[in-house]
Amino acid sequence: MKNKKKVIIVLGEPNSVFIEILSKVLSKNIYKKKIKYPLILIGSKNLLISQLKLLKKKINFEELKIKNFQSKRLQNKTYLIDINYKFKHPFEKISYKSKKYISGCFKIAFKYLNSRKANIVINGPVSKEHFLSKLYPGVTEYVFKNTKKKISKKPVMLIYNKKLSVSPLTTHIALKDVSKQINQKLIINNVLAINDFYKKKLNIIPNIALMGLNPHCESKSKFNEEKRIIKPAIIKLKKRKISISGPFSADTFFLKENIKNYQSIVGMYHDQVLTPFKTIFNFDASNITLGLPFMRLSVDHGPNERMLGKNKSNTKSLENIFDFIHSLK
Repeated sequence: MKNKKKVIIVLGEPNSVFIEILSKVLSKNIYKKKIKYPLILIGSKNLLISQLKLLKKKINFEELKIKNFQSKRLQNKTYLIDINYKFKHPFEKISYKSKKYISGCFKIAFKYLNSRKANIVINGPVSKEHFLSKLYPGVTEYVFKNTKKKISKKPVMLIYNKKLSVSPLTTHIALKDVSKQINQKLIINNVLAINDFYKKKLNIIPNIALMGLNPHCESKSKFNEEKRIIKPAIIKLKKRKISISGPFSADTFFLKENIKNYQSIVGMYHDQVLTPFKTIFNFDASNITLGLPFMRLSVDHGPNERMLGKNKSNTKSLENIFDFIHSLK
């Protein structure tokens, strides 16, 4: 990267596999060469040391005081802002105990992101059930709510691989509520955000595919979402010179000969596009939030409680994140 960047890493749920995968990725020679910018970890120093010791892993870091974040000239190495967290064992059962701690980590991150002292944040996975407590559908919405000077009216979840990305119009909501949430404004907002992301961040004019809602894009109901909402939105987007096609039936769209013609696929609901995407790419993807004045990325998986301390977790999603950051213009 030509320009200096500061990348904040919120360590997230303390009882997750994130410290394991972070230590593995940072120890690989290819990422030692690629990461030529300061990394600022935000989390518990004692927990980090304790988990690394158990895992027999290592992360070399320098402790950074909050008051020195803005004034100190940071070098291309790893720093840690220590946030207090009380625990008995390196890995414990996920509970509401960590909610205040995770909120404290994000609070520090938002302080510097909103003041433009950092422009990229990676967050480790969190438990939506325990951390968000039904206040937000997901972390995408939580980050968007706590961000000042937003770029779009609503956040856009983009699950990104350099070969293909997918984006659900609705995220973590019940299937019975999907049709109530879909409208032309939402489709146009999300597609424009994706188009802008590809053009400005990747220097690509993307071909975007839009899925239908109903099986085979057909409905016996008097109100047909494809005719009343999706097709009119496509017409409006084409008038704005967006390369978009659809609506397509999702049951056959993800065949190789179809997806090779598109950079991004927009679906009506979460599993419509994430299930086939993860079948194709597994964990080789980044969760990116569009519509923010900074770049927010997260691994495309949860805390993975059943794998805690086993040293067997897949690192591909975090590798994808660092590869993406490295590719930014």
